[in-house]
Amino acid sequence: MRKIILLLLPVIFLTIFGLFMIYDASSYVAFKDFGDKYYYIKEQIFWTIIGLGGMGFFYFFNYKKLYNLALPILLFAIIFLALVFVPGVGVYILGAHRWVNLKFFVLQSSELAKLALSIYLAAWFSAKEKGRLPAFLLLLGIVIFLIIAEPDMGTAAIVLVQALFIYFLSGAPIWQFIGLGPVLGILGFIAVKTSQYRSQRLATFFDFNKDPQSMSYHVRQILIALGSGGLTGVGLGNSLQKYAYLPENTTDSIFAIIAEETGFLGSLLVIGVFILIIFAGFRIALKARDNFGRLLAGGITISIATQALVNLASQTALMPLTGVPLPFVSYGGSALIINLCSVGILLNIAKQTK
Repeated sequence: MRKIILLLLPVIFLTIFGLFMIYDASSYVAFKDFGDKYYYIKEQIFWTIIGLGGMGFFYFFNYKKLYNLALPILLFAIIFLALVFVPGVGVYILGAHRWVNLKFFVLQSSELAKLALSIYLAAWFSAKEKGRLPAFLLLLGIVIFLIIAEPDMGTAAIVLVQALFIYFLSGAPIWQFIGLGPVLGILGFIAVKTSQYRSQRLATFFDFNKDPQSMSYHVRQILIALGSGGLTGVGLGNSLQKYAYLPENTTDSIFAIIAEETGFLGSLLVIGVFILIIFAGFRIALKARDNFGRLLAGGITISIATQALVNLASQTALMPLTGVPLPFVSYGGSALIINLCSVGILLNIAKQTK
């Protein structure tokens, strides 16, 4: 029970805190764009209810049954990754094909792919098959290629880390990772240099003063928000950056609003809650009763940890800006629902641990 509470309470705290911050950060923009200052928060509450329902379902759904469902789930996710490019089905927004229109809901396919890949790799590698590296790289290449083509290199990087981590936990020899390192580095460099917007983000990372009204505008506004927050912040609800100065202030850059309003101490608290979630997830993985549960819990935990790390690093100018949301906090239905369902699986594994 303690393992369940150690994970559940921080997740619930971040989800509720996220609702408050989304309303706080979005009310002005929502009223300006839609004439309804509650537009974003109403949608997020709806997605939160669905996500909590999904978490409850997977808490009672025996995770061992996912073993036999792993392949259908993966194929389903890959089909949805391809559907984003189909006219009339895929949704094209701001130069990216990342969503599938299901009429009643718009799904971001890459979010589903992260969980599906964790389930499949955990099932596959728990069988302890030999000579799996070529097949593993082929599968990983297909998934990452589809995600980068959207384009979404940030999520592709998270999928890569998650997959390699599960492969490592399965007992893969270390020499394989030593050999893969330079190859992945070269491929990543090519992916950046062959894309104009990625090259611009990299150039901005090395020089924040480069083209301040265009290329570096976003990161400069983030730094203004961080600097304005100081030690204790300007106070909840008192952000100036939320008044249409800071782009993506409810999604990728919501942490900048948090830092502005709650300061260094409030930001440290949020980071501490994420550390607690990650600690609880790895503890569940270590105490899992079977190899499948251990790999699945480890894969889910590293996925959430990498998402949080990439978002926080990009929002504090420690790495180039990326379009990765902050788990449980940022506005967006697909990420929230999938992350809460993933936590439900972790809770079920914890319920059955030693």
